Amino acid sequence: MLLAGYAQGIFPMAESRDDPTLYWFEPRLRGIIPLDGFHISRSLARTIRRSGFEIRIDGDFEGVVQGCADRSETWINAPLFELYRALFRRGHAHSLEVRAGEALVGGVFAVTLGTAFFGESMFSRVTDASKVALAYTVDRLRQTGFTLFDTQYLTPHLASLGGIEIPRADYRARLEAALHARADFRAGTLPTPQLLVQRMTQTS
Repeated sequence: MLLAGYAQGIFPMAESRDDPTLYWFEPRLRGIIPLDGFHISRSLARTIRRSGFEIRIDGDFEGVVQGCADRSETWINAPLFELYRALFRRGHAHSLEVRAGEALVGGVFAVTLGTAFFGESMFSRVTDASKVALAYTVDRLRQTGFTLFDTQYLTPHLASLGGIEIPRADYRARLEAALHARADFRAGTLPTPQLLVQRMTQTS
């Protein structure tokens, strides 16, 4: 049912951590990050090159979801957490983790269908860790065949990185095309920080 909802352009959220009910949403204007429009600033490029962060794929999916829910107000309740875990076990959910040593300091998690990447949430425990996670995520989507990075809503933070809003009809057309192709988020290797910055600055 969850995957069918995503395929129709809707997604679930709870009103709060303690609310057991899930509600379906379909914004009139949909937030996306164009894969050729991610903006990497000089300061972010410098952080990526010098931070010493380690990036991992699907190494601690539950830890990333918990990190995203670890705030005073969250839409991730216990039933939704279990659904995401089930999707992860089936290969339809993924995480990208940012680590400083062994500490998980940031990350992104998403649901995937075809070449659509439905970004659910991200978190940061140190400065710029979520921005670094997004930069690596966009690069990975480009390299592994994805065509749509759905952020659901557009926040000022996402807008500063190149995120935009598109009308519902435009989103549905892009989603329909993405569902008829295939991509693998786990394919290939992660780039070095230097290669990532080079690739991202060529298109930002």
